[in-house]
Amino acid sequence: MTFAAYKPFTYRLILFFNCWLLFVNNGFSQHPIHQILVNGHCCLIDSNASFEKISLSKQLELPKTHDHEQLIHHLAYTLSYNETHEQANWVAYELTKAETAKQVNRSNNFEPDPLVETGSANNQDYVHSGYDRGHLAPAADMAWSAQSMQESFYYSNMSPQNPSFNRGIWKHLEEQVRNWAIEYNTVYVVTGPLLKQGLYTIGPNNVSIPEAYYKVLFRMNPAMHELNGIGFIMPNEGSKASINSFAVTIDQVEKLTGINFFDKLPDTLENELEASVCLPCWNLNSAHSNESSTIDNKHQHQMSQQQGMQGERVQCTGITQKGLRCKRTTTNANGRCFQH
Repeated sequence: MTFAAYKPFTYRLILFFNCWLLFVNNGFSQHPIHQILVNGHCCLIDSNASFEKISLSKQLELPKTHDHEQLIHHLAYTLSYNETHEQANWVAYELTKAETAKQVNRSNNFEPDPLVETGSANNQDYVHSGYDRGHLAPAADMAWSAQSMQESFYYSNMSPQNPSFNRGIWKHLEEQVRNWAIEYNTVYVVTGPLLKQGLYTIGPNNVSIPEAYYKVLFRMNPAMHELNGIGFIMPNEGSKASINSFAVTIDQVEKLTGINFFDKLPDTLENELEASVCLPCWNLNSAHSNESSTIDNKHQHQMSQQQGMQGERVQCTGITQKGLRCKRTTTNANGRCFQH
């Protein structure tokens, strides 16, 4: 038998030894947070009363809010509305396994949100714009009741998305979230656009066109006292990459948005949860086979730079079928838009 045949066992043995050292050094009875081996990787768990406090908390999905925010509460989700950009800063909801069972059909009845005091965007903002009315809280996540389905079509839950993005990689991520809800019984989800000054706009209400979107998730396993979090940042462009390659730490999303996610968790636990992401703990493989499947903040900063997330929006360098330079703009590091 070659050495390669021993590698999986050797790898797991090393991981187990590292977790054991963490257990010994911390002392199980002296510290509430420890690492255990799950699917060959160390994952975060909580071992004492902190977990019971979390279990008793309500609306764990809601980010930290501020007095000036315009909060809108619907049956299935809550959002923070940004009047300047005419869309939500974030949309948050809890998704359970039972709620993934489809009870009603998609309504496709887009309408202004009657609860937005300043008035939300409307159909005139999107007509002939070339952008999809992209859901932040997906309609498929709201198919468990007629009311939740209809409320998911409020324009406060929409954001201008490139068709290839909305119908491609973004849709794949939304489907994966539902799969996680089925697998783990409950997931807490926060989704939104990356908003800033100077974005291009559409429509008479000047709806901003985000350059990228984020999604952060949190789940817990009461039986194992296990907690796991993961984030994603995706450019508003089509992509053939796997969703794994867009995985980031929740801390990284917080830095880009200025939003404090999952602040109802005990501070120590929240800090540990958001500082790294364990892909195997979400049944995801590493985006690159030669990299660790645990992403930390330093590694994610490098990934963000490589993906052009920090870059300026420039005109696409692609050439159209007529031999002219493409007029679209992009933040991709390669200088090309979603069509090129």
